[in-house]
This record gives sequence, C-alpha cells and structure tokens, in this order.
Amino acid sequence: MQEKLNKIKERFEELSKRLSSSELAQNPNEYQKVAKEHKDLEEIVLVGDDLTKSKKEIKENEEMAKDSDSEFAQIAKEEIEKLKTKVDSLEERLKFLFLPKDPNDDKNVIIEIRPAAGGEESSLFTEEMFKMYSIYAQKNGWTIEILSSSNSEGGGYKEMIFRIQGNGAYSRLKYESGVHRVQRVPKTEAKGRIHTSTVTVAVLPEAEEVELEIKAEEIKVDVFRSSGPGGQSVNTTDSAVRITHIPTGLVVSCQDEKSQLKNKDKALRILRSRLLVQKEEEEQKKLGDARKLQIGTGDRSEKIRTYNFPQSRITDHRINYTTHALEKVLSGELDELIDALT
Repeated sequence: MQEKLNKIKERFEELSKRLSSSELAQNPNEYQKVAKEHKDLEEIVLVGDDLTKSKKEIKENEEMAKDSDSEFAQIAKEEIEKLKTKVDSLEERLKFLFLPKDPNDDKNVIIEIRPAAGGEESSLFTEEMFKMYSIYAQKNGWTIEILSSSNSEGGGYKEMIFRIQGNGAYSRLKYESGVHRVQRVPKTEAKGRIHTSTVTVAVLPEAEEVELEIKAEEIKVDVFRSSGPGGQSVNTTDSAVRITHIPTGLVVSCQDEKSQLKNKDKALRILRSRLLVQKEEEEQKKLGDARKLQIGTGDRSEKIRTYNFPQSRITDHRINYTTHALEKVLSGELDELIDALT
C-alpha cells in the first residue's frame, strides 16, 4: 500500500507542477484533463498523508507509554487505541479509493423518465419518480433543470427529461437505469384490486462539448409550435425544436422554453449525452466488458426494482435487497438503496 501511495504522490506532485506552467494554460483541453486527474488523486494523497501522520503518532505514543513512571503513560496508551482505530479506517478508505474509477462518476446527469405499461397509473408514477429524484438532489445540494417534459391528460407525465448538476451526481444515480415496477391500488379502482404498472428510467452522464463534438452537417433541425395535453397549441411562435442526428437516426425534441435558441441548446445537451452512452456501450461490447454483470446492464428492458404500496416494500431485484421504508424512499431518502447497490 505504501509503495502505491508513494507512486501516486509522485504523480500528484508532477501534475501540480504542470498545472502551474504557462505552457499548459495555453491548451484548455489538455489543462482540463490534467486538472481532472489532479483532482482524482487529491483525496488519495490527503488520506495517505493522514495515514502516515497517524502511524508516526502511534510510534511516538508507544515510546511515551514505555515509561511507566510518567503521568502521561496512561494517556499515551489510550491515544494509541484511538489512533489504531483511525489507521484501520484510513486503510479501508484507501482500499476503496484504489479501486478503478468510473470515468463518468464526477459528471452531471441527464435523467429520462417515461411511463411504460399501466396507462394513467404509469404516468402518475412518472411524476412521483421525478419528485423523488428532485428531493434527493436538493438534499445533496445539487441543482435541477428540466430539459423537456410532456404532461399527461389524466395527470402525471408522458415524459420527463431533466438535468442534475452537482459533484458526484452520476456516481450516486447511475444504477437507477432500468424498469421500475409499481404495485398499488389506484384511486379509481372501486374493488380495491392491486394494479401493476411500470416506468422506465435512463440515467445518462452529461457529455461535455470537448468529449463529443456534433458537426453542423450531421444534424437536421426542425422548428414547430409547442403543444400541451391533447395537442392544443400553448405557444403562438415556432419555438419548439426537433433535432435529428443523421448518422444514428437519434431524434430529440424540446419545447419547454419560449426561446428557440434555449430549446435547441437543451436538445443538443440531451443528444450529446445519448451519443456518449451509445459510444461507450459499443466500446464495452468490443472489449467484452463485464464490469456491470453483477447488477445488470442498466438496460431499460430489465425490471430492476419493485415498489409495493400495500406492503410498504421496495425490492431491488439485482441484489435481492428489500426495505420496508417505501414512504421514506419516495420522499428522497435514497441513500440506503444506493449504498447497497454501490
């Protein structure tokens, strides 16, 4: 562990020198890469320094504890026990930090929620899922921005696409991708029968422009008037935007903003993130990457979780994890589930 720490510290110091060079400052793309690697190593170096310091303090206290006549001997012995507990904790933290990191973990996320099976119930649960993730984001100090939404006539949403901006957002929410199943008695059900419906969730790491460039000749942009439930026009100008990515056939529409330029910007952000995920999936298939085998691929065809209202139960089928804190989870207390998945 110490050998690995020494190598990382050497690399960290090398990167620190590069960041202060005027040559690197003239290359924004390279500067961004170096700054990211520097930031990724910073916690390891800080924890490593704390570990080295704690081990040194143990040795100093052990010397002090040898002098049985000293009034500080007992204090030193107590301090040794505390320091040993701290060293164990720091070593466990370092083992975790040494694990290969998902390059997308520090990114913002774009989440797409859509009703699947179950009609009106599915649309209503889409809205509840959006509220759940929104509250969780707020609790973490992250910001939320709706990119595209479509209301359902009976309440809820036909589609909700939003962005969560905050440090580590993707690392906490990446395992939410898949089919979420809800079992409950609808308000409209007179006989009290349990209805099953499903909602699909896609969690995309937000792609930066430097990561994935979309050329102007690769896209077709159409403008049209925004529409609300039932198809009625809610805007008198052609502010809604539909972008088609010609090479892949991917289509993204945005109509939430009154400004055509803002809708185009949001649509491009969604498109860029979808293309990044597609690119990564293709690369993983080529490499035969099985790192997500344990908990599934996150594909939307997989049923990942069930929310059972009569039993106040949530079950994550990928890890056979069950909790009866359904109300808390829907109120944005997702950490128990996320920690278990992580």
